Amino acid sequence: MRRFTYSRFKRPFLYFGRLQERMRTMQTELKAKLSVFMFLQYFIWGAWYMSLGTYLTNVLKFSGQQVGAAYGAFAIGSMISPFFVGLIADRYFSSEKLLAVLGILGGVVMWLLPQMKGFGGFYPTLILYCALFAPTLALGNSLSLHHLLDSKTDFPRVKIWSAVGWIGGGVTLSFLKGEQSSIQFYLAGGASIALGIFSMLLPHTPPKKTGQNVRAGEILGLDALALMKRPSFAIFIGCLFLICIPLYFYFVMMSVYLTELNWQHMAAKMSLAQVSDVIFLFLLPIMLKNLGYKKTILIGILAWAIRYYMLAGSVNAAALQTLLIFGAILLHGVCYDFLFIAGQLYVDSQANERIRGASQGFIAFILWGIGSLVGTTLAGKVLGMYAVTSATGVVTHHWQSIWMKPALGASAVLVIFLIFFKEPPREPEPVLAEPAGGFEVVGAMPGKTPAI
Repeated sequence: MRRFTYSRFKRPFLYFGRLQERMRTMQTELKAKLSVFMFLQYFIWGAWYMSLGTYLTNVLKFSGQQVGAAYGAFAIGSMISPFFVGLIADRYFSSEKLLAVLGILGGVVMWLLPQMKGFGGFYPTLILYCALFAPTLALGNSLSLHHLLDSKTDFPRVKIWSAVGWIGGGVTLSFLKGEQSSIQFYLAGGASIALGIFSMLLPHTPPKKTGQNVRAGEILGLDALALMKRPSFAIFIGCLFLICIPLYFYFVMMSVYLTELNWQHMAAKMSLAQVSDVIFLFLLPIMLKNLGYKKTILIGILAWAIRYYMLAGSVNAAALQTLLIFGAILLHGVCYDFLFIAGQLYVDSQANERIRGASQGFIAFILWGIGSLVGTTLAGKVLGMYAVTSATGVVTHHWQSIWMKPALGASAVLVIFLIFFKEPPREPEPVLAEPAGGFEVVGAMPGKTPAI
């Protein structure tokens, strides 16, 4: 009788232990798959995005405004893609299948770009490619946040591999000596097809709105505008939009600046930014736990201002020029992770299950859509405004005047955020508990599905 009683007493705890172990194993496998996905996704981006300006300026001889417009193609693609995702993807396709289709089609379109030698052909083709690639960013983040149980800790860990992927793309491009050739497009296209094939291995994430009518506001993530009633959230979104304007000066101009300085293996050297990215992604959960969202995001904005002041100072720095430029490159981890990754987590923490997807779509629309369009357009105009053509036809630029524009802009955003943003309440730590009548994950966001 004693043995029978003990056995019945022990059985629920054995089951609970096995359940915990199975959840840990499945979450580990999930994080491995998501890491590979992030690596491939950002390998594609790193293989062409930073070197595009040099290719357009030196090979296709585009003007400064045309270069800015080409970078703005990503913004236009980002604003087009929500309609496609909202009208078709969320109603008819699971996320992993849609990612597969977008990856393969994107690779094919990317391979068409080397055939386009004039702005009239290159620009619309690039917009088409960006409209295929941009949805993979929001879909990948949404899928990850949906399946990861402890997203505040695990999501930054998974995103580390996006930085590694960007490094891989830049280093591979430099190894192939493709910064000023069409090699970058063939490299990125091949990686895009690989991303599409691999996406089929991601966990099944069915469409959320099968058979439902979808409103335009829902497509654009405008349902998340309900969060704008909270003053701090509105301040965050406003600052996110404003920081996008100086942000894109770096992406549009950095390769052009380094080319004029005759830097060799430029893409590989610029990929040091993602080495920094890896380091600070490891630190991000610690920073959020100890400093909270306000101080962490504030450090990210401050880093953008310091980065541009360093670039402005590097112009006439002679012996210190290389040191200042590398310093500005290595600040990328703080700039990106402490602002944008922390910002995505902040938005996720503020949204409930009903508007969580809309809120991620909304922040993507601000960052990669309207913010990118305004930022790249202004960057292109400033690049053209300070261009100088020599008697021999060589085009150079007044770089100190150029870099001071985003430096002052980032400083203004810093002051606004410091004064008006308020720290949100702390969230409970996720922990697996055994309530009466069954098991559940306590502290995980409502509606999150454990990938088991």
